This record gives sequence, structure tokens and C-alpha cells, in this order.
Amino acid sequence: MAVRIDKAFFTAFDQSGPVCHGLPAASYTSREFFELESNLLFATSWSFVGFAHQLANVGDVQPLTVAGKPIFLVRNEADKIRAFHNVCRHRNLKLIDQAGHCDALITCPYHRWSYDFGGQLRLAPYFGGGKTGLPDGFDLANHGLFEIQCHTFHDWIFVNLDGQAESFDDFVEPLKRQLVGFEPEEFEAVATLEFGEVSTNWKLLMENFIEPYHVQYVHKTTTSQPLENHYVVADEHCLGSAIDLTAEQQAGAAAGTLGVSSRYLTLFPNFVLGLYYPDQIGVHLNCPVSADSTQQSRVIYLHRDSDQSRSAVEQARQLWASVHREDHEMCERLQAGRYSSVAEGGGVLSPHWEVSVRRFQELVADAVRPGLEGVI
Repeated sequence: MAVRIDKAFFTAFDQSGPVCHGLPAASYTSREFFELESNLLFATSWSFVGFAHQLANVGDVQPLTVAGKPIFLVRNEADKIRAFHNVCRHRNLKLIDQAGHCDALITCPYHRWSYDFGGQLRLAPYFGGGKTGLPDGFDLANHGLFEIQCHTFHDWIFVNLDGQAESFDDFVEPLKRQLVGFEPEEFEAVATLEFGEVSTNWKLLMENFIEPYHVQYVHKTTTSQPLENHYVVADEHCLGSAIDLTAEQQAGAAAGTLGVSSRYLTLFPNFVLGLYYPDQIGVHLNCPVSADSTQQSRVIYLHRDSDQSRSAVEQARQLWASVHREDHEMCERLQAGRYSSVAEGGGVLSPHWEVSVRRFQELVADAVRPGLEGVI
């Protein structure tokens, strides 16, 4: 059955009351809605795209897809990570096909046009006929790569494709407020969990992380964090939840489970950070692939003064792999449920535990409203 995407699409969602509807099911299943998000949300926001420690050396490069567009990251000679559209200025070939290292120049394999790590075109062999000659009026300086706004906050890389987003300082300020007392620069990346593609819409992974309502049911064997001790975090576009446990509660946590005070924080649209007192951070990278698929990875950070032995790291890996498997099962079933006609209204949200989910969904809806025309 076709679902019309127009100004009436959010009618049920926009109704006020003590219990609100969630986003319409087509927000999670429709290819056209996914394209609206790409063009009106991810292309215009500060999107989280990667980890600085994975580009450790000058000349390291990494290709990405953001809002359906090919881009790449490179660490330049000034030891700064920069982002460019991943397109040669000659015939528009995708320059970087896989993560790796360039010794001196970024060279197009098609005709050997070559760029430095600042995006400047340095060589265009035979373009004017001879090996080094150039056509009259052609200036290498005018044909460099197109740069994309890029900022690194601690180990986390963000880009803004259209160059029109709010200042990065304003964007990250709500998260900084929630990180008071925590010093992320004192933490070191010790492990990466690569989950590949999860068969669910990116929003469901975000919403699942934001709300604590499911924890006591889905994670009953992997966490020791009672629901009643949680509270919601809704600080502008920094959304999530938190829990403060007493020393007695932490001491009584079941062995091998997560039983510490924690902060579950996101920055809209797709940055996810978990703080686990006193010595662990986990950051998720959720990269939308299609309406029903998201590529996900998680980097585990431990405090530089904490136990970073092989056994300690492996214990953390096993715990988080188990937690993610539990979440993935739920999110994939959430995705499957949205193909039912009875899910068109978006379900309902708890006015207590899912306030931050509601705010997340409002931000999604507000981003795409300008494009609500046409038919799916």
C-alpha cells in the first residue's frame, strides 16, 4: 500500500496529549524518506563519521559515504584530519576506494592526476599533450579537491557537507556539559567491535540507546542497572539517559555484568557515547546504508591508568558484544514490525521513560518537513 508523504504525513505524530505517537512506520521503511534524511538531515548537520586514531599517520586515508555522497578523510602534513569530496577533478572518478596510506600524493588511478594532502592539484600529466604541459589558461591551483568542513573532538570526527550547520562549538556544547568531571583525553582506544550491517533503520539503533525502558528486560543477564534508578537526559540535542548507583548497588552487581553508574549520551543525529564510571567509554558509529540497514561499530576506551591487560580488554569486548547482540535482535524485530499496516501510526511513547526518544524523533521530523511532498 502506498503511503503519501506530504504535510499530512506527521498528523498523528503532531497530536499533543499525555501519550504521544512515535514517527510513522514509513519513516523507517521508505526509500524516499531515507533520501529525504540524506539530503535534509545528514547533508546539513554535523555527522559523526569516524575515529581519529584510525588515521594515525600523515597520509592515512579513509573513504566514507555520507548522505549518499562519497567523501574521504586524510591526515595532512600539519597532523590535522581533513575531509574532501572523493572525486577527481578530471573525470570525476572516485579517488580513494579503500582505507590505506598514501606516501606523498593522492593519485587518481585513471589518468594520474595527483593531489597533496591539502587537496591541491600537483600533477596533471599529459593533460596539455606533453608530459608536463598544460592547456592555455589551465591553472593547477584552480582545480584542487573540494573540501568539506571537518572537526575532530577528542578522537571523534564530524563533517558537515553543506557548510551551513551551526558552529561546531555550539553543536558540541551540550555534550560538554554532560561530560563535566570526565576527561576523555585521558582515555585510550583499546578495542574495536565491527558489527557490519545490522538489518534495521539507523534511527532504531539511536532510539534504543537513548531510552532505558528496555534495559531490565533485554539486558537482564548482561547488566545490573535497575530501571527505577535511571533518569532521562534531554539537553538541547544531547539526548539519552543516565543512572547513578550507590556503592552498595555496584558491589552487589552480578559478576560479568555492567553494574556501574553510567551516562548514555547522544548528539543528534548519530553520535553515541556511553560513560561507565570510573574508567570506561564506549562510542558507537552508526552509518546509515539504506532504509533498513545500518553499518555499526563500537570503540572501547579505557582510562590510561586503568587495567588494560589483555584479559581486561577481552572481558570488555565480550560484555559489549553480548549487549549489542541483544540490542540488534530487538532493533531488527522493531524494523520488521514496521512493515505491518497496524504500525503505520507509529505506536506510542512513554511520557516518562521515552521523553528523549520523542525529542529525537521531533528533530528528525523537523529536519525533513521542508521536503514533504510527493508520493511513496
